[in-house]
Amino acid sequence: MSASWHGVRTVAVLELRQRVRSTRWVVALVVWFVVVGAITALSWAAIHGLGGGPGVDGGLPEEVFTGPPIFGVVVFFVLFLGLLVSPTLSATSINGDRNAGTLATLQVTMLSPAQIAVGKLLAAWVAALAFLAVSVPFLVLALAAGGVPVVAVVVCLVVLALLLAVVCAIGLGFSALSPRTSGSAVLTFLSVAALTVLSPVVFALTVPAVTQDEPVRVWSVPLDYDWESGEPPECEWRTETMPVFHTERTWWLLAVNPFVILADAAPEARQAATVSDPLAAIRTAVRAARTGPATEQDWCTDTFGSFTSDGTPVAPAQSPVDVPEPDRSVVWPYGLAVELLLGAAGLAVAIRRLSIPQRRLARGTRVA
Repeated sequence: MSASWHGVRTVAVLELRQRVRSTRWVVALVVWFVVVGAITALSWAAIHGLGGGPGVDGGLPEEVFTGPPIFGVVVFFVLFLGLLVSPTLSATSINGDRNAGTLATLQVTMLSPAQIAVGKLLAAWVAALAFLAVSVPFLVLALAAGGVPVVAVVVCLVVLALLLAVVCAIGLGFSALSPRTSGSAVLTFLSVAALTVLSPVVFALTVPAVTQDEPVRVWSVPLDYDWESGEPPECEWRTETMPVFHTERTWWLLAVNPFVILADAAPEARQAATVSDPLAAIRTAVRAARTGPATEQDWCTDTFGSFTSDGTPVAPAQSPVDVPEPDRSVVWPYGLAVELLLGAAGLAVAIRRLSIPQRRLARGTRVA
């Protein structure tokens, strides 16, 4: 076990030393820090600029925390940048060394294919974590605005680290499969795009397929009600045939999205803010999609007001509509499990392609 870890550490140290010697590495970290800082400052100014901030005349109420929306914007932006940067850290790791003629030097040593692959993955992940570490001060800054529990920062950092490791592993797998660095980089970016962009697009495109006309009980104003009479309507039950969206069949398409995983895993804020909290909005929307449609709808209480026969208003809480409680069970473990399986598959492919001797190599592949 110690020998295995020593080999992994040797490969990882070699990879990291090559990165540290490059001035572009330092420039990239500085640019990352400046960009994330600018987004944090703009988010802070925009949210507090709604009315001067909490406690100020004409501003937000004192009991409203602005931390959740600021934290949500910053953590999503960090994830967005991480998904852009991580593929460049591993997608050229194997085929780049092969083209440079340095990979064969590692393969003829006592290092096993698993040690080489895991070492390269570890180096790419540590490099990605360096970018994440630069973002920590700005995530902590959202705590100063209030409403964000400390555990939320910890949980989001852990989830971010795992998602970055998955992207690095996927890039490593394509780096072992593709003989050209440009090809592996493009394939990795396409995989990231499929998880982040294609998953909600496919979910939206499947809506017509899971939509069907069904009878639904509605609590509504009678069809023969005279709106010019001035008398309050007496709501009643009736059955309407309408399109029903069965999103409970396709919610899993959203569960694999990294942004959904991060939003659903983040603990809820201590108090809801009047300004939009992106984490809470995505969490609520996905769990509502998992719950599916209601068998009864209220078209009277909120729209027209519900009244008894003698004209007495019926409070919304007394509405006879049976609205199903949204599914409170978490979604992120399913999506994260799929992501980890994809990362494991990428690592397995890299180990397999590093095994020697190879029976067949791609045309034009340099060995040494």
